[in-house]
Amino acid sequence: MTAAPDTRSYAALRYPASRIYLLGAALAMMADSIEHVISYWIIFEKFQSPSLAGFAVIAHWVPFLLCSIWAGALADRYDPRRIIQAGMALFMLVSLGWGILFATDSLEKWHAVILLIVHGLAGVLWAPAGQVLVHDVVGGRQLQSAIRLLATSRTLGLLLGPAVGGALLLIVGPTWGIFINVLIYLPLTLWLIRNPKEVNTNRNSTSAAMTSFRDMFDTVRQVSSIPIVFAMSFLAGLAAFFIGNAHEPQMPEFARDLGYGGEGLYYSMLLAANAVGALMAGIILEAGNMLPAKTRTSFILGLLWALAILGFAVSQNYILAFLLLACAGFLDLSFNSMTRTLAQLHSPPEIRGRAIGLFNVGSLGCRTFSGFTVGFGGGMIGIHWSLGLSALALFACMAALFVWAGRRGVMEKA
Repeated sequence: MTAAPDTRSYAALRYPASRIYLLGAALAMMADSIEHVISYWIIFEKFQSPSLAGFAVIAHWVPFLLCSIWAGALADRYDPRRIIQAGMALFMLVSLGWGILFATDSLEKWHAVILLIVHGLAGVLWAPAGQVLVHDVVGGRQLQSAIRLLATSRTLGLLLGPAVGGALLLIVGPTWGIFINVLIYLPLTLWLIRNPKEVNTNRNSTSAAMTSFRDMFDTVRQVSSIPIVFAMSFLAGLAAFFIGNAHEPQMPEFARDLGYGGEGLYYSMLLAANAVGALMAGIILEAGNMLPAKTRTSFILGLLWALAILGFAVSQNYILAFLLLACAGFLDLSFNSMTRTLAQLHSPPEIRGRAIGLFNVGSLGCRTFSGFTVGFGGGMIGIHWSLGLSALALFACMAALFVWAGRRGVMEKA
């Protein structure tokens, strides 16, 4: 039996350790985004290579697809704080690497490839361990609040990253900007050195190590045998596979088709609409303690998100498109935080990290494929058609999974 959820507003913020971690996570996410802003700009300026830009996206998501379960297994066996610190150390090492190469004007394509891959691996280390640490801090009763606020803090970091990164480029230039970025990772890294008294970091030392692909497949079978965890992981994976965030790189074309060109204020507003909606979801839902985690509700939110994306794809009015994107962001955060909460709550403690890793394979790793469904599809039939058809396919698959979950009694078990 899981404990009854805490119904107070912003329940997770009542823990000092939770408040500090959420702030540190927002800063780290902002630093991650700043690095993308600076490094992508230099890559574009120096190489003018669309293939390298495409590789940057692949290098960001493929590690989540291939390595999330392994990273989750580490969080089951070892103190998640140390794993997060390892991830932060890799992030800082990558920023230092960019800075040295910028300063010496010696950046080559193979340097960029290695740094992009290491950056992706750093994100994989952080993701499952960060979720396990949140569970250690707040326990089960405040878990939905913590996961929703963590998603909100990361969204805030993503919103601030481009602004701060752009300011650093203008004021101090890319070299000093990327060196300054290293310091932004430090608050979270240093705070994790100490052991806050309210954090339960006792790990299951008897948890089996994952040393082979057979161990990984056994883990997948074990986690997938839990209907609620399987359903939520698969549901999040469908959303990532068909759409994910693949429509965001296509915003210049959407802005142009809506009559405002591919740059300027209107393009920036369109690009920020999704994040603004997600940020509002975190604030509003937590303030009123709304949308408690329920399996049926998670399906409804996912279906509504698919419809919002479909509406955006076919919209020919800028204001309507902006509002639909903001609604999509609101629904996206609500949907992903709820599916993650349900998967995490119903995972056995001894394999919680592995279960989170499997969820991340779906919710993050499968975004790799949305570049094909939306991106390459747009090159063949047009971006509006590819996004619209992807949204329709997502809606149909979610509806089929909903029927399966109902027949398996997943709604009742949750």
